[in-house]
Amino acid sequence: MNKTIAILGGLIGAFALAVVTGVGGYFLGRQSVEPEVVEKIVEVEKVVEVVRTEPASCDTHDAGADADIADSEPALGQVNPVGSNFLAVCPAIGTALDGSVADVPTDLEDEYEPMWEAYELLKKNYVFAEELDDQELAWGAINGMLRAAGDPHTSYMTPVQYEETQRQYAGEFEGIGAEVDTSGDYLRVVSPLPNSPAEEVGLLPNDLIIEVDGQDVTGMDAWDVIFMVRGPAGTNVVLTIFREGSPEPLEFDITRYKIEFPMVEGEMLTDSNLAYVKINQFGDATDAELEKMLEELLANNPSGLILDLRNNPGGLLNQAIEVASEFVREGPITIQDFGVDEARREFANENDGIALDIPMVVLINNGSASASEIVAGALQVFERAPIVGETSFGKGTAQTWVGLSNGQGAVRITNSRWLLPDGQTINQVGITPDIVVELTLEDRENDRDPQLDKAIEMLTQ
Repeated sequence: MNKTIAILGGLIGAFALAVVTGVGGYFLGRQSVEPEVVEKIVEVEKVVEVVRTEPASCDTHDAGADADIADSEPALGQVNPVGSNFLAVCPAIGTALDGSVADVPTDLEDEYEPMWEAYELLKKNYVFAEELDDQELAWGAINGMLRAAGDPHTSYMTPVQYEETQRQYAGEFEGIGAEVDTSGDYLRVVSPLPNSPAEEVGLLPNDLIIEVDGQDVTGMDAWDVIFMVRGPAGTNVVLTIFREGSPEPLEFDITRYKIEFPMVEGEMLTDSNLAYVKINQFGDATDAELEKMLEELLANNPSGLILDLRNNPGGLLNQAIEVASEFVREGPITIQDFGVDEARREFANENDGIALDIPMVVLINNGSASASEIVAGALQVFERAPIVGETSFGKGTAQTWVGLSNGQGAVRITNSRWLLPDGQTINQVGITPDIVVELTLEDRENDRDPQLDKAIEMLTQ
């Protein structure tokens, strides 16, 4: 299965079961969002050049350029976002990082000649040669090339898949509403979306989808499974789930529907005089929504603030920077490591935060990925707030999306990794809470939230 994350739902079929990362991933729906941080490749190239030639300026950047640099996945319909899946390049033609057509270097002609030889042999000798589709063969060759890189997030998207991924971060989906990781043999649920059908029936992080409508999906391509799960609102899909600790597979009959959820939610916990803010995803307007919510809540003079990043798959980098900047004065918020000649870029504080001094606690779990890990990690490193909950997902790489020529899909290439302000890596490690509090299945079934309870206790003692 392709190693990425996607969202299962109307959007979720595309990629959203994220990214950060996603966590890079996909949403099981018609529109998808990867729980991972993404950037425009052209801008990234400029950054790399700056870092190589002017290392002293790595810790500063043009604030106005950040919105361009930090557009995520297929978000906002922009070209060349970082962080999605699959890409195609034909052996004779490639696509340069700036999207222009590039010839294959002559020193690789010997390496690529056997591929064309294999193509000719297939066309001449295959018993069903008349059924071969040259376009499908080209896409398969590109997909195989990128898979050969051995990186779970470097991959190819067909034109249909690429189009799907470009409609995300709108906060509106049709499907079951779950984010999935495709890095294993089965789709693994990263987190159900808030108020989604997936959440309502009881899907949990780390659930493995082993059957869809009674069909065993062992060995199937991730995209094929995603397309089986997603569908129009009002239709049903039956998922068979393997859940660790359960003596036998679990079956869930889920009615797909149009899922709409805000990027930011909040309320006053009147019994404790605490402000509670939950960020569901880092979309294009998350910081604006957060500022508005904080202004409303802070007007009530709360004694503390709880920032809930649980089951947040990530999203746009610039939004993660701006959100973290609402709470911390220090910087950098995060460091982007390009791995080439030790080229790095530091992302400084973006604005004058409006919640810099209020006591706060941050909640995370294993569904917190990518952009949410950047925020939680910055607050932890600068000792702005203790982290409570469970170790986060661990999606700490950035992918570049480049559309291929002639509308033939796009390639997604891992071009850098994200580091915490102190240089620690996020990828495959995650953020370890200062205070570990598990949320068990029994807690969920009895509508208990010991993680939130602990945060309230810490802020009221």
